[in-house]
Amino acid sequence: MTLQRPSIGEWYRLNGGELLEVVAFDESEGTIEVQYFDGTVEEFDLDDWRSQRATGTIEEAEAPEDWSGSVDVEPEDGRAEVDAIAEDRQLRADRLDDLDLFE
Repeated sequence: MTLQRPSIGEWYRLNGGELLEVVAFDESEGTIEVQYFDGTVEEFDLDDWRSQRATGTIEEAEAPEDWSGSVDVEPEDGRAEVDAIAEDRQLRADRLDDLDLFE
């Protein structure tokens, strides 16, 4: 069985559990850098990667529907920040209110 070289952006599953994404591949150095769904980054030696792929320890997987695991952002966090900025702008005076453009 011939294993394809990993491509950046491909997702895999480790031991049928943890999801990981290939984020860097350096063929000249023989390393593959992956990021787990929880954000942890790890580097694999290419020979070790191939060995684990051959034994089924690392298997191909579909990308998760919820990609936010690795970025550690809750959907409501972004909305709260936008609301706070909008409220802050309402409290401040507009710097151009007293400017007369025709003087």
